[in-house]
Amino acid sequence: MIQLNRPQNPDIQENMWDKIDEIINSNKNKAGSVITVLRECQNIVGYLPLDLMDYIATGINIPASHIFGVATFYALFSLKPKGRHTIRVCMGTACYVKGIKEVMDRIEQEFKIKAGETTEDRRFSIEAVRCLGACGLAPVLVVDKDTHGGVSSDKIISILETYK
Repeated sequence: MIQLNRPQNPDIQENMWDKIDEIINSNKNKAGSVITVLRECQNIVGYLPLDLMDYIATGINIPASHIFGVATFYALFSLKPKGRHTIRVCMGTACYVKGIKEVMDRIEQEFKIKAGETTEDRRFSIEAVRCLGACGLAPVLVVDKDTHGGVSSDKIISILETYK
């Protein structure tokens, strides 16, 4: 087992580093394990800070540039901290026609964030997506794994208040 010098990162606690070390040690000699290691480490931390990617690169003996290249290529990886809850707002045609723009505007106004951002308290991250495939429920958004159909700008804030 390799013991690396752990960088100081306020978002990564000691127990998280222990899990990260386990992931690195169990994958360090496996070819093609970069995506697995990055995904599992992101699941622990919530995103991939640069110092974590450097730590992973050293741990699995792969150039940091390769790790960074993989992390920035795939949309499933995030280099920014995410909120505890992710709001995915459907911006497809059916939702747009039925008022999702007003819902999005209301969320952005209430929480003072734009699509692609996270609230300062890391409660919510908001994403605008092309289509959620639930046009019959338009306008629709998903919070974590919960789908909310027929939402309006009047009731969206009360829906989001249930997510602490």
